[in-house]
Amino acid sequence: MEIVYVYVKKRSEFGKQCNFSDRQAELNIDIMPNPELAEQFVERNPVDTGIQCSVSMSEHEANTERFEMETRGVNHVEGGWPKDVNPLELEQTIRFRKKVEKDENYVNAIMQLGSIMEHCIKQNNAIDIYEEYFNDEEAVEVMEEAPSAKTINVFRDPQEIKRAATHLSWHPDGNRKLAVAYSCLDFQRAPVGMSSDSYIWDLENPNKPELALKPSSPLVTLEFNPKDSHVLLGGCYNGQIACWDTRKGSLVAELSTIEFSHRDPVYGTIWLQSKTGTECFSASTDGQVMWWDIRKMSEPTEVVIMDITKKEQLENALGAISLEFESTLPTKFMVGTEQGIIISCNRKAKTSAEKIVCTFPGHHGPIYALQRNPFYPKNFLTVGDWTARIWSEDSRESSIMWTKYHMAYLTDAAWSPMRPAVFFTTKMDGTLDIWDFVFKQCDPALSLKVCDEALFCLRVQDNGCLIACGSQLGTTTLLEVSSGLSTLQRNEKNVASSMFERETRREKILEARHREMRLKEKGKAEGRDEEQTDEDLAIDLEALVSKAEEEFFDIIFAELKKKEADAIKLTPMPQQSSPEEDQAVEEGEEAAREGKSEEVEEELA
Repeated sequence: MEIVYVYVKKRSEFGKQCNFSDRQAELNIDIMPNPELAEQFVERNPVDTGIQCSVSMSEHEANTERFEMETRGVNHVEGGWPKDVNPLELEQTIRFRKKVEKDENYVNAIMQLGSIMEHCIKQNNAIDIYEEYFNDEEAVEVMEEAPSAKTINVFRDPQEIKRAATHLSWHPDGNRKLAVAYSCLDFQRAPVGMSSDSYIWDLENPNKPELALKPSSPLVTLEFNPKDSHVLLGGCYNGQIACWDTRKGSLVAELSTIEFSHRDPVYGTIWLQSKTGTECFSASTDGQVMWWDIRKMSEPTEVVIMDITKKEQLENALGAISLEFESTLPTKFMVGTEQGIIISCNRKAKTSAEKIVCTFPGHHGPIYALQRNPFYPKNFLTVGDWTARIWSEDSRESSIMWTKYHMAYLTDAAWSPMRPAVFFTTKMDGTLDIWDFVFKQCDPALSLKVCDEALFCLRVQDNGCLIACGSQLGTTTLLEVSSGLSTLQRNEKNVASSMFERETRREKILEARHREMRLKEKGKAEGRDEEQTDEDLAIDLEALVSKAEEEFFDIIFAELKKKEADAIKLTPMPQQSSPEEDQAVEEGEEAAREGKSEEVEEELA
């Protein structure tokens, strides 16, 4: 298709007509060069000129509207019946079916569809499309990607005065929400005007918290109820226990009375396995572990004093920092103390002294993290100084495995819920370490610098893919780990189990050896006094024997000299002997004496 432009204009508007003709060139002006002006020119060398060769681009931001979903139900009813047939009436439906079955079209349709269905069924019987042809062959080892992690989201404390994120808790249904407790743990250094609010965040909206929890005192711990996701349990800085119901809003639903609460900040809270789902534990550095029922929070149901001397004296109690309860072991719970000792307790014991079953001499400092392995509950993980340690309940004198001593203090740790040999630790220098004992024992499999400030808390999502870390400035960082760190490896359970059992046996052998050495040292210490008296007696006996021997030989020699003198008197006077003969006689007598003395010694021996 040809495009034609047509211009319409009057001739009078064109102006004067141009007449062009060919002619020779003409010189209108000729300016001669002036040497004086040339001297005034300055040469510019070098000449820099900037040019822009890149493509011009502009950045635009678009904030899309949040997609809201709504669930609606659909009621399905039986249809396809004629208007004059009521499907609820059995007689009418049977009569109508008989009428349709007598129709010739119905029989033809059934015969036609039957042949098609028969053909499809025969095809399914001939070929099993779900058959696995290589079941017996072992799976080929595939090179997996290197361990990695990336930041998904960052949730910052919306308050102007920043506080530390002291505890995290995942929503039990779907893990799409995260509860964060904020408080300042520096004793008497809380800034003036600091807020006491804590928040529940939606992972898809990091700009604004979904709900603010307003306690009477800043929260140190915060835990979702695993049976009722609307209920949260919090431990306050002033020692009180608070309970929220998100359906009722931000205000506290239940609060313990101050006179029956803890005397120090509540550093540990944990829900218990019960029929009602309302029982919980709380722990504090005042040396008490309290058993609560949130339906009646006026006073605790029971109080356990952490006195390992079993005298039930509060002044001798060890301050509790962390708690551990495993639903598969409903009668047991464990307490990590600020003195570095782990206490294993029995819930069903009658007296408070009997509730303390045994202790593990753990760390050089407070035990900030204590968690049982989700696959092997007999093994548990602790963090209390510059190391993380793995323990076995069968070995009480020392841990079975431990990490190297780090330069920075460790603050929290957690097992991976998907892999039995993987756990995570946080440090004061803002580093997150991911350990895989199957892959490497001496160093972490992956070490990430999450932030510049100290990391205080850590919590892993139930599927093991997401990790939340809380920092000193109230920033909660959400990280996603690679599939290799969150997927159970082939034969990993057996490898981890054999590793834990092997290290437990090794520690038992070492404990038995140390016990024998201690008993020997104790026996030596007790026998030193007895040995000293035995040595004195032995010295006295030797002196007495030597003295008796000397006296005996003196008597023998005296008798021999007497007999020799008598013999000399009875014998006639011999002739004068020479000096050489006298010397020979004396030597013979001396040899005789020595021979007799040797005979006497042999007889005595």
